[in-house]
Amino acid sequence: MSTNGKNGKNGNGKKYEGKIRYAVVGLGHIAQIAVLPAFEHAKETSELTALVSDDKEKLAKMSKQYGVKNLCSYDDYDELLKSGDIDAVYIALPNDMHKDFTVRAAKQGIHILCEKPMATTVEDCKAMIAAAEENDVRLMIAYRLHFEKTNMTVAQLVQDGAIGDPRLFNSSFTLQVRDGNIRTKAERGGGPLFDIGIYCINAARYIFKDEPTEVQAFMTQSDDPRFNEIEEAAGVMMRFPGHRLASFVCSFGAEAVGNYQVVGTEGDIKVDPAYEYVDELKYTLTKKGKKSEEVKTPKSDQFAPELNHFSECIAEGKEPRPSGYEGLADLKIIEALNVSAETGYCVALEKKEGETSKPDASLIERKPAVDKPKLVNVKSGSRD
Repeated sequence: MSTNGKNGKNGNGKKYEGKIRYAVVGLGHIAQIAVLPAFEHAKETSELTALVSDDKEKLAKMSKQYGVKNLCSYDDYDELLKSGDIDAVYIALPNDMHKDFTVRAAKQGIHILCEKPMATTVEDCKAMIAAAEENDVRLMIAYRLHFEKTNMTVAQLVQDGAIGDPRLFNSSFTLQVRDGNIRTKAERGGGPLFDIGIYCINAARYIFKDEPTEVQAFMTQSDDPRFNEIEEAAGVMMRFPGHRLASFVCSFGAEAVGNYQVVGTEGDIKVDPAYEYVDELKYTLTKKGKKSEEVKTPKSDQFAPELNHFSECIAEGKEPRPSGYEGLADLKIIEALNVSAETGYCVALEKKEGETSKPDASLIERKPAVDKPKLVNVKSGSRD
């Protein structure tokens, strides 16, 4: 990867000399366990410059741990955006806050790398894209697996015909959600479809390199108090062009599993584990019933490559590969799935809006795994 930010000029007329300066907005579990440590492995392109949180203890301890002096609350966010101290924000806030903090950043000419799901509604996704385009800033959605070796190698193998014509995709992604976790709150954009089902949706799309034409979903609701506001599990079927079908189940009330299988006319590929960011990943390729080939990818930092790619896009004034339109495409599918679950019918999807090229092996960048940092006032969203 080339070193970016050297006398780069973005489309909004700003010049970027040296590293792209980031504020991480929200210091929850994903920010502490993965995003903040990733800056060490992206230090050739990206600099952690500011932290934004309403938790003073988090700010104080994270400031000391990462040597960041620019600290602010959510109330001071707009002041930070106008300060000239940052070039970009990494938004790691609850899902229902993504749109507001993205639009406010865009209006101040600040570039946005936003965690997925992009937002909780298609309307909010469109507003985020419009704000970025109107203010000529880059907007990227944090699809970390677009840069991960196992998943992108499998996508490339399928595209290259390693299993013939791909016909079926099937995935399971489940966990036991922690009692009271924000992912169990409907008004915050909780539920298994938004949180983990989106990985299955996105994987099917980049494996088939196409968009579904219609979808159907079934939801289950148990008497477990964790699921008073959200579904416990979802079962999904998606029809793709070319006589291809994708199916998956996702659940917040089952043992932790995360895998998928792609079956073609001349073989299959199993990826297990497929979606983790703290463990090694693995795929097994079988061609026409012959001896299987197993390939493992050691655990790695999946977040630093996102930072490197986005910083390069900012410096060179180009669109990131997982753009806002990629996030919008997944949210349109999730909204259609919710309609299907409510009505009991298949739901047809309109043609995808905007251009978003599917990820492939050209995006792969491997960085060493990070050591688990000390966490402050946060717990994993899943039960230990």
